Amino acid sequence: MMQVPVHNISGEVVGQIELRDDIFAAPVNRSAMHQAFIRQLANAHLGTHDTKTRAEVKGGGKKPWRQKGTGRARQGSTRAPHWRHGGVAFGPKPRTYTQDMPRKMRRLAMRSALTVKAAAQQIVVVEEFALDAPRTKTIVQFLNKVDIKRSALILLSERNETMELSARNLPNVKTLRAGYLNVRDLLGYETLVLPLAALEQIESFLAD
Repeated sequence: MMQVPVHNISGEVVGQIELRDDIFAAPVNRSAMHQAFIRQLANAHLGTHDTKTRAEVKGGGKKPWRQKGTGRARQGSTRAPHWRHGGVAFGPKPRTYTQDMPRKMRRLAMRSALTVKAAAQQIVVVEEFALDAPRTKTIVQFLNKVDIKRSALILLSERNETMELSARNLPNVKTLRAGYLNVRDLLGYETLVLPLAALEQIESFLAD
C-alpha cells in the first residue's frame, strides 16, 4: 500500500496513512475516464434550445399572390423558411442530452482518476478541518504550507458551512462533499485534499 503523510490544519505532518491499492493504485482505464467525463458534460447540457417552424411563426396565412400569371415563383406563405421572418427549417428543438453509464464503469473511472492523482503525488491528507468561524486566511496558510500552488479540490465528509465559506473566495479552490466526487472535478483541479473522514467515505464507496 502507498504511504502518505497526514497533516494537521497548520500544515504540519502528524502521522502516516496507507492508501488502498485497489483504489489509489488500480489499473488506469483512460477510456472509462474519458467516457465518464463526456457523460458528465452531456448531463449538464440543459437542451432547452428551441426555434419556431413555419407552423409556429405568427402570420403568413394569406397567399402572397395568385398562383399563376404574375411571372413570379409560386408562393403559398410568407412564413416559409426562405422568407424573411419565416420559420426555421430543421432548427434545434428541446431534447435531453443525458447519457447513461453502468455503475461499475463509473467506479472504474473514479478509481482510475484517483490512481492518476496518487501516482502524480497530488493527494494531500489532512486530519480534519475544524474551524470555529469562517477564516479564509487559515485555508490559504494551509495550502501554502503543503505546497499547493495552482488549484485544489477539498473534499468534505459532510456539510461544513464554516469550511465552505472559508474557501469560497479562493478562485482556484473548490469544496465538494465526498459523496459527490466526480471525474470532471478530479481532473479539473491539480491537488486533491482529503480529510480522514472523507477518505474513509471514498474507500467505503469504491472498495471492490
